[in-house]
Formats: sequence, structure tokens, C-alpha cells
Amino acid sequence: MANRIILAGGSGFIGRALADRLVSRGDEVIVLSRNPQQSQTKLSSDVKIIGWDGNSVQEWVDAIDGAQAVVNLVGENLASLRWTKNKKSKIVQSRIRAGQVLVAALQRTTTKPALFVQTSGIGYYGSPGDKLLDEWSPIGAGFMPGVALQWEKSIAPVVEMGLRTIIIRSGLVLAKDSGFLKMVSLPFRFFVGGHLGSGKQWLSWIHLEDEIAAIVHLMDNQQASGIFNLCSPNPVQAKEFFRELGKAIHRSSWFHVPGLFLRVMLGEIADEIILVSQRATPKKLLQTGFDFKYASLTAAFQNIYSSDA
Repeated sequence: MANRIILAGGSGFIGRALADRLVSRGDEVIVLSRNPQQSQTKLSSDVKIIGWDGNSVQEWVDAIDGAQAVVNLVGENLASLRWTKNKKSKIVQSRIRAGQVLVAALQRTTTKPALFVQTSGIGYYGSPGDKLLDEWSPIGAGFMPGVALQWEKSIAPVVEMGLRTIIIRSGLVLAKDSGFLKMVSLPFRFFVGGHLGSGKQWLSWIHLEDEIAAIVHLMDNQQASGIFNLCSPNPVQAKEFFRELGKAIHRSSWFHVPGLFLRVMLGEIADEIILVSQRATPKKLLQTGFDFKYASLTAAFQNIYSSDA
């Protein structure tokens, strides 16, 4: 009998890739979506889609009862020209509320899932410069560390229920259709590509294939629980990141956007997202025996942009 896996917020680019991987190995995948009709155009016909509002426990709780695992991928997109008070509230509340609602649903089930997977991010660590970060590193200061902390705390009762719980703190997930690469590669297409800020800030990244493989690896490893950084073991500084990106798409990386300009134009986003320095390592993930397919940025970009050759 196929394992039933519930993906909350599974229509984003990570959710779609995870759903495809789980379906391909024979799992029954159910996606909880705020927009079922739109999700149907993005997901495989083998994926069952159930509507939910992300705010209240409804009939979808029946799908969770007896499921093997629940994976929470819900979160308001961070992308915006500037963060307004309303946007920041949505970023926080979308994450907290989804976690709370899933907890409430689990409390109503007769047969609880064996596993709960919660997404988070390396934004938890703030911007500690050159310091090497692992899963035991302390929380940083600022808006994004606060978001990550509340995001993770929203599902704390799951641990108290006795469920195996995994929290994944992802770095920059790289894929051709990822919002980040679409945004930063655009200037290169017009021959004005280059690094942002000093170029010395550290970027912790992971290829989408490795992100999905790592999630599935942790789901299948019965000994895996707690917090895991999902990022390549080889973080790079921004100058190298954009130089490698330029090579992959056959463009020079010569332009430089000063940090001050970014702060004036983008406000808080500049320091919280773009200029942040996070040198994270996947220490616990490597200890489980996970093997990266794309450990180097060069290999990752070669794969992502191979069709551009």
C-alpha cells in the first residue's frame, strides 16, 4: 500500500519538485492548496489537490488522519520591491498560522502521521559575517531571524505529541525557474551583470535536485529528527557566486551595485535578504550519510543552464 504524504503549500517550485519525486516512487501525494484550480495546472495529474484556506481546520483533516507524513511548505513570498508593514505582517502570519492550523488538525486525528516536516530558512542565523554556521549556531538579530524563530515555534506542539519532527533550514534553492535566479540573472542578459554590495558576503546555496533529495533522504531516515541546514557544503562569497553565474550564461560579471544604493532603493530588504552574509554548512545532514550531487557551484550552474550552451 502506498504511503500517503500531505504537502501543505505544495504548488511552489519546491513543492512541485517534491511532489513529482514522491509520486515517481509510488507515494500517494495530496496537496493542500489555497487555489486548487491554479494548482491543477502546475502539478501532475497523479497528485490529488484539496482546497484549504490556511487559516482553519476543515474537511481536509480527514486526509491527514492515517497519513505517513505531513510536509509544511507554506509561506508568503519574500519578494517585493519594498517591505511595507502589511507585507511584513503577511510574511510572519502566513507562516505562523499555517503551522498552528496543521497542529490543530493533527490534534483531531485518530491515527497520527509518523512524521512532520517543517520548512524554515538559514535566515534564522542573521548576518554573522565570515563565521561558519551549523545547526547549533545561535539565532541572529533582525526581522528574518525573528520570522524563522516564530515559524519553527508554531509547530512545537507536534514534538510534544511524540511525532518525529524535522525542521529544514534551507539556503538559496537554485533552479532555472526559482525567483532568485530569475531576478539576479536578468541584468546579465542585458550585459550589466555583477555582484551586489561588497561581494564579500557569504551565500549558502543548494541545487533544487539536492534540496529534494535531502528532504526525501531525511523523511526515509527513521533516525533523523530535529534541525537540518539544507545547503551545499561549499558556500561562496557573492563575488564568486555572480562570476560563476556569468560564466554559466556566457556573460561578463563586471557591474557592481553598491550596498548604499540598494539600501536606498529597497530599504530593509537590502540588509535582511540581499546583503546578508550567511556561511552555513549542512553538518547534521552530512552526518546522516547524504551525498550531494551538486556540491560545487560550478557544477550546479552547468546543470541549470546546460540548455543555454
